[in-house]
Amino acid sequence: MARKDDLGRQGEEHAAQYLTHAGYRIVARNWRCPQGEIDLVTSNGDEIVFVEVKTRSSLRFGHPFEAITVAKLARLRRLAAAWCEAANETPGGPRASRIRIDVVGVIVASGQAPVVEHLKGVF
Repeated sequence: MARKDDLGRQGEEHAAQYLTHAGYRIVARNWRCPQGEIDLVTSNGDEIVFVEVKTRSSLRFGHPFEAITVAKLARLRRLAAAWCEAANETPGGPRASRIRIDVVGVIVASGQAPVVEHLKGVF
């Protein structure tokens, strides 16, 4: 289990670096509430972007994007709403005129540079 957790943390770090280089600002990492966790909350212009990061060490068990199910998307929508509600209660907290949900897939194969793919606007 620890190895899987390490791989996930490594993938989230690669995703955060990728997004930062693409002009996004990291607002929160691993934001938690009673309903669950959002891997990354970012801002890009006037948008708040909620990012689910999926990491694999190979494609043997499928592409990282294949792990995004309808149920996962529904949970992400609920979590995004909870984050917005919490942010609105925070004086000076981030505000956005628009929100979206993105997925970043990271493949971290042993001895190779990580491959990062960004799927924008899955919802």
